[in-house]
Amino acid sequence: MGEFALTKKERLLNRTDFVNLNRSGKRYHTRHFLVIFKKNGLGITRLGVTVSKKTGNAVKRNRTKRLIREFFRLNKAYLPQGYDIVVAAKKDASYLDLRKTKKELAEIFIDKSFCV
Repeated sequence: MGEFALTKKERLLNRTDFVNLNRSGKRYHTRHFLVIFKKNGLGITRLGVTVSKKTGNAVKRNRTKRLIREFFRLNKAYLPQGYDIVVAAKKDASYLDLRKTKKELAEIFIDKSFCV
């Protein structure tokens, strides 16, 4: 896989990882997203995405997840290493396109350069 791929190692897949991060992670809110992150000690940044049914039907939820993953796939080099990150989409996130999603998430990850 190329350097722009989002591999399985770079994704949060277990419920316990999501729960632990939700309990003890640091939170940032934007208009359309809630971002929770915490150091993981693994040396790689892992991403988890949650989109509730409040966001819309399955088509809208899946599109929102694809846009979030695409942002991380393209901007992986700019993100600090060694963090677990969960991005939870809020109610109106399904109306965003890639440009608006990138702008909003970049405010947290690239412009602020978050750190715990």
